[in-house]
Amino acid sequence: MADHDPAFHFWISESPIDPWTLQREQAHPGAGALAAFEGRVRDNHRGRSVRALDYQAYVELAEREGLRIIEEARARFDLLGCVCVHRTGHLAVGDPAVWVGALSGHRDGAFAACRWVIDEVKSRVPIWKREHYVDGPSDWIHPEA
Repeated sequence: MADHDPAFHFWISESPIDPWTLQREQAHPGAGALAAFEGRVRDNHRGRSVRALDYQAYVELAEREGLRIIEEARARFDLLGCVCVHRTGHLAVGDPAVWVGALSGHRDGAFAACRWVIDEVKSRVPIWKREHYVDGPSDWIHPEA
């Protein structure tokens, strides 16, 4: 995948996500809109207090499928750029876990693409989440949760 357009990219990162840097890197002279989504680790799930999360991924497959989603979004929404990064490893409450940025000539396309990308990533990319609870043992969580 070395020949793909860097304005359209998906990757798995063991390092913390820096939303501000990602947002600044999304640039195109024809862009009238950048819609971004940042998924963060929350302190609760289904009535239980959460103290941390672990994300695991089958990185090669995840990045291949993630890039496929980005390229589909590019065609479907006529985007000027679209990137997504998803964390793996141990994350604390409040840490960014996933970031999507969609760049378009108009806000409608950017908003729709951003929503579509995160929904597709959650349903198609092999990433697993384990929640660590304050009151007991950890549990693996279904991706839609």
